[in-house]
Amino acid sequence: TTSADLAGHRLGLGRSKQGSTGAMTFSPSGGRVRILLAVASIASASALSLPSSLKPGRAGRAPLPVMTASAGPLRLRGGAGEDTSGYKSIYKVPGVAEAAALRVEGKKKVGKELAKPTYMKWHQIPDQNWKTKDGAEVIKWDPSLEACKGSLQYRYGKYKEMKSRICEVEGSLEQFATGFKKFGVHISDDPAKPGIVAYEWAPGARALSLFGDFNGWNKAQYPYTKDDFGVWYLYIPAKADGSVIIEHDTRYKLSITTSTGQDTTRIPAWADYAVQAPKGAPTHPGYDGVFWNPPNRYEFQNELPVTPRSLRIYEAHCGMSSQGTPNINTYDLFRELVLPRIKKLGYNAIQFMAIQEHPYYASFGYHVTHLFAASSRCGDPDSLKRLIDDAHAMGMSVLLDIVHSHAATNVEDGLNKFDGTDGLYFKEGPEGHHPQWDSRIYNYGSWEVLRFLLSNLKWWLEEYKFDGFRFDGITSVLYKHHGIGHCFVNGYGEYFGLSTDIESCVYLMLANDLIHSLRPGCISIAEDVSGMPTLCRPVAEGGFGFDYRLAMAAPDMWIKLLKEMTDDQWEMGHIVHTLTNRRYKEKVICYCESHDQALVGDKTVAFWLMDKEMYEGMSILTPANSIVDRGIALHKMIRMVTMALGGEGYLTFMGNEFGHPEWIDFPRIGNDWSYHCARRQWNLADMTHLRYIHLNNFDAAMNGLEEAFPFLQEGAHEYVSLKNEGDKVIVCEKGDLLFVFNFHPTNSYQGYRVGVGVPGKYKMVLDSDWAEFGGHERNYRHAELFTSSENWCSRPNSLSVYSPSRTVVVYARAD
Repeated sequence: TTSADLAGHRLGLGRSKQGSTGAMTFSPSGGRVRILLAVASIASASALSLPSSLKPGRAGRAPLPVMTASAGPLRLRGGAGEDTSGYKSIYKVPGVAEAAALRVEGKKKVGKELAKPTYMKWHQIPDQNWKTKDGAEVIKWDPSLEACKGSLQYRYGKYKEMKSRICEVEGSLEQFATGFKKFGVHISDDPAKPGIVAYEWAPGARALSLFGDFNGWNKAQYPYTKDDFGVWYLYIPAKADGSVIIEHDTRYKLSITTSTGQDTTRIPAWADYAVQAPKGAPTHPGYDGVFWNPPNRYEFQNELPVTPRSLRIYEAHCGMSSQGTPNINTYDLFRELVLPRIKKLGYNAIQFMAIQEHPYYASFGYHVTHLFAASSRCGDPDSLKRLIDDAHAMGMSVLLDIVHSHAATNVEDGLNKFDGTDGLYFKEGPEGHHPQWDSRIYNYGSWEVLRFLLSNLKWWLEEYKFDGFRFDGITSVLYKHHGIGHCFVNGYGEYFGLSTDIESCVYLMLANDLIHSLRPGCISIAEDVSGMPTLCRPVAEGGFGFDYRLAMAAPDMWIKLLKEMTDDQWEMGHIVHTLTNRRYKEKVICYCESHDQALVGDKTVAFWLMDKEMYEGMSILTPANSIVDRGIALHKMIRMVTMALGGEGYLTFMGNEFGHPEWIDFPRIGNDWSYHCARRQWNLADMTHLRYIHLNNFDAAMNGLEEAFPFLQEGAHEYVSLKNEGDKVIVCEKGDLLFVFNFHPTNSYQGYRVGVGVPGKYKMVLDSDWAEFGGHERNYRHAELFTSSENWCSRPNSLSVYSPSRTVVVYARAD
């Protein structure tokens, strides 16, 4: 044992047992890994302060700790001139000036015409020979799909049929998806007819007119006319001075006589900005459309980033990112204060929730009413564009959590019963209603609904420069039963039977075909719990065309383990199986918690681990109690094993990087409309005397490790050599790294032999037990380990390591 072993932890001596060997192999990666150690590239870009062992060319112990590591309780070193408040953060709190510097650092300023990204070898490239395909090529990756060949061919045939019709009638899929240039209320681009033009699809309506601030809310003054296809048209000539009658940033609405004869109001379905009407307005408390036509259109200043091969996603909700007085945060404040944090943590992509307009804030953005409008709660359209532009300046891709799976049931300020009929944008009857979500289901087989949804994707890519999408609720889209009451454990028949909604499948194929054609490297992520085969294979092969699926079983596993078992009961084989159980050649984004796990009624991983001790036991000024010590150790291990084995991408939700306490609860009647739990307490991660800083530091180090030694890339070598249930040890190779996880609550192992593929000298590149991560420094961080040629755990070489309890230690070759 070493003096750094905690008092009360006993040392288990000996070698690992070879009886639990194991599991998955992928193509090995060749070459030698140089220890330029983790995050040198991130450090140069964002001025991270790194532990010395992660800095190239530096020797000696890292100077960060101010604690002494000794047997028994840890003590602070005090003295004249010494800081006894705790640890320095891996990054300092960004200020506005620093944020501005980050936004422009190293980026070329360009004009309005931005260079279009080019396809990289790891991007999904649409197949121009789609007409000659039959949809069965995907069987080469999964021969068991041979029994479903007919279903695959039928589905692809329906896709070809619809795309061919679109190309014949509209010219191309891309041209079909430009509906936002016609529908809605716009300034005419016809020099012969200057003024306002407006189009609206409402075949069931009896009358339609436009009114608003511009005409004193006179409903009768500007009526539309209707064509044979149910499209209403309005032209309002320009004024004598050439200006249009509707001024910038003024409110407007539709007056409509519905199919039932009811006189009411609507917001145009294609409205690109909507706000809640102010008190005293005739339309309050509903929403109004806003005519957004600034004198100077926002011009993006930064080129679009190249989509990374290793995707590390920071899921964020702009509205609940506020600190201090609980309120709704703005796009501009997020850009100035939160965006630099994300960059410094080492994430290369941001996934924004709740962007599409939704009147009910507590819906978390999933009961959308206006698909083309950015949520006005957080600011105007230009402020969102500034946020995305600055993220691009930092080299980060920006993803939109897009909701095409269902829509809010709102009538006057939504799409529901838009022209008085039950259908129009949605399926009629019970099929058009989601029984659990209180929402409407789109009619994916309708020509105009397809135009509407596909145009919406193109709108966000072109108008706001998003780099991709997370498609919400895909399970509900794929099946007529929406996945309700189905466990998907009875074979492929559940995926290719009559319960699969072919029209919806075709929409998803067209959607992915479109976005990958419009934006090289566009990222497409599916939220699907069913495990639909072929979901993440290219459309031309017979797949749906998504780039990634979310590994939704992983967070469920962690919550179940934390709720129902003590960690000495955890089964290593079960953890490994859950994290590695994914379809061959279909990429996965893995996570241990997202926004779902933090909603009211549940707890975050940190809260499950430490509960009320997060209020009372997180001070560095007093020794950590056993609950906090366990919680911090396991929080780090859970994140690292999920990133290492979970797939080809990693995601965390805003605040979870430092173990944000409590839950998420939006203002509602049940909490007296409080914003207290709809915010982020960033100050917890910035206070150097609180242990949250340790979890935050470890998150940055994890991302830095992956940046320096990419192991999330598709095709990275992966081999799990040990799952030892008695020792509670998992050993795996991922990319060029060797991971040793010791989940045992008390046993540390000296001279523990682990198998490794590549011989040579190895050094430690990350240890969750380092002091800057709240650990106990039980391993000498600059030790050099040499392999022996002894075959171990089905690997040709082996290493003898020291594996402290409740730690993960990561090694890389150093020769």
